[in-house]
Amino acid sequence: MASLEVVRNELADAHKDTRLNLSSVLEGGSLTPEQRWGTAVACAFAARNERLKEAILNEAKQALGDKATPVLEDARAAASLMAMNNVFYRFRHMVGKESYATKRAGLRMNRLAQVLTNKVDFELVCLAVSAINGCEMCIQSHEKVVLEGGLSEEHVHDAVRIASVIHAAAVGLES
Repeated sequence: MASLEVVRNELADAHKDTRLNLSSVLEGGSLTPEQRWGTAVACAFAARNERLKEAILNEAKQALGDKATPVLEDARAAASLMAMNNVFYRFRHMVGKESYATKRAGLRMNRLAQVLTNKVDFELVCLAVSAINGCEMCIQSHEKVVLEGGLSEEHVHDAVRIASVIHAAAVGLES
């Protein structure tokens, strides 16, 4: 089981900025520990690097202690749901035909309404994963729900910073 520090140190000198950012985005900021680690875990799943995912999961479990299970389960659900929704809704947006926009999605998404933590945090995590997956429609939809739910643009900004650095770390570890 690799620690996040070990994985960070695996990043070559060409990825020094990512190595440094990987520490800084996971500390402080506007996000609660649950928001921060839920975002990090879901984004690690979305970034699809096994070593990074394992290290972030381990770090999240340590950081969250007794609160880890619901946060990690929601993170897994958010990553999975956005893997599906981001492809589907990105297609609709990119093809740009009204005929597709009016068709019923017909995809099960019950977990969006059955969160273990809270709806706004789940939506924030979904927004960060959608940023990695590049779905404009989903980003806009989740950002609206997050802001209407009482979080600020600073929360959104910090979550997307985490997403961007985790994605960069996964790319760095693969190169």
